[in-house]
Amino acid sequence: MKKSRIIMLLGALLPLMLFLFPLWNITLEAPQYPTPLGMDIYINDFADANPHDIKNINLMNHYVGMKYIPDAIPEFKIFPIGIILTTLIGLFVAWKGNYKWFLYWFIMMVLVSTAGLIDFYLWEHDYGHNLDPRAIMKFTNEDGTPMGFQPPLFGTKDILNFRAHSYPQLGAYCLGLGIVLGLVAFFVGRKENRFQA
Repeated sequence: MKKSRIIMLLGALLPLMLFLFPLWNITLEAPQYPTPLGMDIYINDFADANPHDIKNINLMNHYVGMKYIPDAIPEFKIFPIGIILTTLIGLFVAWKGNYKWFLYWFIMMVLVSTAGLIDFYLWEHDYGHNLDPRAIMKFTNEDGTPMGFQPPLFGTKDILNFRAHSYPQLGAYCLGLGIVLGLVAFFVGRKENRFQA
């Protein structure tokens, strides 16, 4: 089997690691919590970083009118199907396609991953800004507008006395590496094709 096809095969399989490892993590640090509160986001589930973290985050967020973190969101049904389909397409491309197909798979994965990040940002925005007006505690910005509590998409952000961290985890790195390998397979395949010509 050509080297480019082996690379493409690995690239297509790596996103399946999302079913084993978390995609993202959000952690909240505050003086009143000696152990930070955290939430791991999997492709099909939310999970506590430490026991009862999501319950404690929900209790805390309730006071400022934020929605409860649900047990499930519609994306938990859509994303797994998307990863399985793109993996099957990648395996077919590795088996039957030429090097140009490797590039098409790479572009498809970049677009799908970008759509996932946009969806995640919009979910965070709604979660942090669509507040219950009957909330016990209300905070406003300097201009008098209601304060938002959206965690960062990527990086660290101070929200009142909390420091929120939001970073990709091993599942996201496996997905990213798989996508990059699709591009590497394209260049290797193009080089192989030149030598054959």
